[in-house]
Amino acid sequence: MKEFTNRVAVVTGGASGIGRAMADRFAAAGMKVVLADVEESALRKAEEEMRAQGAAVLGVLTDVSKAEAVENLAQKTVAAFGGVHIVCNNAGVGGGFGPSWTQPLQNWEWGFGVNLWGVIHGIRTFVPIMLKQEAEGHIVNTASMAGLLSSPFMSVYDATKFAVVTISESLHQELVMQQAKVKVSVLCPGFVNTNIATSDRNRPTQFQPGGEQQFSETEMAFASMMFAGIASGTPPTEIAEKVFTAIQHEQFYIISHPEFLPMVRMRMENILEQRNPESLVSTGLIPNKE
Repeated sequence: MKEFTNRVAVVTGGASGIGRAMADRFAAAGMKVVLADVEESALRKAEEEMRAQGAAVLGVLTDVSKAEAVENLAQKTVAAFGGVHIVCNNAGVGGGFGPSWTQPLQNWEWGFGVNLWGVIHGIRTFVPIMLKQEAEGHIVNTASMAGLLSSPFMSVYDATKFAVVTISESLHQELVMQQAKVKVSVLCPGFVNTNIATSDRNRPTQFQPGGEQQFSETEMAFASMMFAGIASGTPPTEIAEKVFTAIQHEQFYIISHPEFLPMVRMRMENILEQRNPESLVSTGLIPNKE
């Protein structure tokens, strides 16, 4: 995609973090931007700030886990700006933590609803619109390094992100087969300084787990490592710049943290050699305090 001026970008999870940074980058390129987010106060604040900076922006309160909400987002986008050229299915939550067998059902339902169904709804709603326009377009689906690597205690999050990667790969192949002008990228960042660690603030009541989870010392050590990585992570603006460059060059895989690629290679070699997965405890990446 080469032309951005007066084109339209939709960014879910657009009120903060990577989403907000992408929205700002698109606006800087002269695009009209639609911010979608479930957190109304942050959404209105972002909308006001971008408008004050001269951006053509629309904020739409959106729960991406609901098909009708994403359809409403598309309708309001087209009504306000006449079309859509970039869609970033970016909204995401942590989804919970702990051993797979102890994770409350609510964690699975909430995590899959936002991280996976949000992407599915975005694809099903926006791709038909973009194809009918017969104009250059781009879909960016936010996965994670957790969509290429498996970790203990993060089965909910990892499962959603692995799914986003393979759905994106399928979508890419399908659009190539149709010789469509709509291209696809999948964003797989490592540690980024966002507020995803506090995403429970937006967890709906029906997905609140009953009772308090108990965590072992090993689990707590792993959680502390993750929180520290996020707190000292890459600024979202750097991720947004990589996304923008990928869109310009029709780059599918966006790997913002190449230092994780040796671990991806190790995983793939384990599969090819039919070896058992590496344990992060056995590799010394997290301490075993049991």
